[in-house]
Amino acid sequence: MVTDHDLMGHAVDVAREALHTGDVPVAALVVDGAGVVVAKACNQKERDHDPTAHAEVVALRLAGHALETANLSGHTLVVTLEPCVMCAGAITQARISRVVFGAWDPKAGAAGSVHDLVRDRSLPHRVDEVVGGVREAECASLLTDFFEQARES
Repeated sequence: MVTDHDLMGHAVDVAREALHTGDVPVAALVVDGAGVVVAKACNQKERDHDPTAHAEVVALRLAGHALETANLSGHTLVVTLEPCVMCAGAITQARISRVVFGAWDPKAGAAGSVHDLVRDRSLPHRVDEVVGGVREAECASLLTDFFEQARES
């Protein structure tokens, strides 16, 4: 059985791909109930000049196309950084059942730190389970290193 820890390792590898385009190294995987990765993406905001091209949104789009449905219930979203408000909205609209993330986002997180939109009872759809902090140090380090290098240049 594939574990959250294993899947996050795969997501970290995908996140490194964003470094080639100058994007913040965040990645997301959409995983089915059997642990099979249906879609994967890294941030593509800079690459595509698209403010909505966060890893989560791109991965959800790819999964919807691959599965030919907008309803991703029964699927898990694995992401290296706690989703923001925009991504939390997309996650609930996709009816993702479970979210697993690495680093917490104390400034803009919307899955339990600043906000908890993915489990908001006032919304028509919500995530059943959120697991935060999986390989947190590794995910946070990737982001810290990126921003330190950006400040130096």
